Amino acid sequence: MVNYNPKVWVELIFHSYSKQVLKTLLPALIFMGLFTATCCYLELTFLKSLPAFTTVHSLLGIVLGLFLVFRTNSAYERWWEGRKLWGSLVNSSRNFAMKLNAVLGQGMEEDRKWFAEMISHFMWATKEHLRKGVVPDDMEINNKIFLGQLKQAAHKPNRIATAMYLKIEELFRKNVITGFHLTNFDKEMKDFVDLMGSCERIKKTPIPYSYTMYIKKFIFIYIITLPFGFIPTLGYYTIAVVLLVAFVLLSVELIAEEIEDPFGQDINDLPTDELTAAIKANVKEILNVD
Repeated sequence: MVNYNPKVWVELIFHSYSKQVLKTLLPALIFMGLFTATCCYLELTFLKSLPAFTTVHSLLGIVLGLFLVFRTNSAYERWWEGRKLWGSLVNSSRNFAMKLNAVLGQGMEEDRKWFAEMISHFMWATKEHLRKGVVPDDMEINNKIFLGQLKQAAHKPNRIATAMYLKIEELFRKNVITGFHLTNFDKEMKDFVDLMGSCERIKKTPIPYSYTMYIKKFIFIYIITLPFGFIPTLGYYTIAVVLLVAFVLLSVELIAEEIEDPFGQDINDLPTDELTAAIKANVKEILNVD
């Protein structure tokens, strides 16, 4: 995720991300440039009597604009919901660590360290689970038995959450914590799983196929027919107009595609790496773990 100052116009206009978008759209823009140039040559050389029909594109542009607004808003809503869910994960991890710090005495350094590691492992596993999948060997797990169990688990975050539940139950049976503490800890443990499940809902429920398919068709039809409406009045200047319109429409669609899955590693995706690192640092500080 990019940190930027929204008041610095020049920096935003010439930001390197614009170059990245242009690079991604370059094949489509080259095709449209060649296609429009060919249409201009044929129409201005052989079909000089064709009338202009810019009114049709003006009306279609209004409808297409409404579609794109709805498309972008839907994608941004998913992005913002993902950010709120990760904010809740940060808060729940802090609350859980504070409750553990209050209950676990200073003589229970091993238990403090265990919980600090497991909370961090859960957040890291959740982050990777929402991307390409969890690789247990990339995690700093010293317990070889648990590492082997984690490798065999189909859902790694669930396995880590289960281990924390079992540890809490073990402390209860040893009379380290009371039934009140057990109930109190259950809230944050439940929040971890619920928030992870909500992130999975965003990840595994894309924008409906028919909606995505038709909006791409509408953009394609609009752009591919655009030259025929402007060539009689603009001539070869139509090439520049078509490229500008194509760049704007395709850029909006590209941004919507990027932010509708906010848990990846694209430039506009959520800073889950930084959030995971912040959770790890916060938990270690609260539990007085080095």
